Amino acid sequence: MSITLSKLQKYFSVEKLIYHSIDLSLYKVSAVVEGEEHYITDEKGKFLRSVNLIELQKLLQNLPTIKSVLRHTSAYDEMIGGPEKISSNLLEVPLADNELY
Repeated sequence: MSITLSKLQKYFSVEKLIYHSIDLSLYKVSAVVEGEEHYITDEKGKFLRSVNLIELQKLLQNLPTIKSVLRHTSAYDEMIGGPEKISSNLLEVPLADNELY
């Protein structure tokens, strides 16, 4: 599910802003609003993404956000013939406000 940045800015509060580390230096952003996670898009429906995390943080610094995190899930946690993974290797690290004015 996705939401445009302009629509997201109209919410009173964003529960969680999630910067997804996709690959070496590629990031996408999603937001948790009213208990549901939505990827953030521009007005044309294109996902907000960047090779620079700080650039995304500057773009979203005015959103009324309660919590911001960096999320990474590794695709390299599998072995052919190895046991099936029971738990996720998802890593979430809290991000502080860098005051990027």
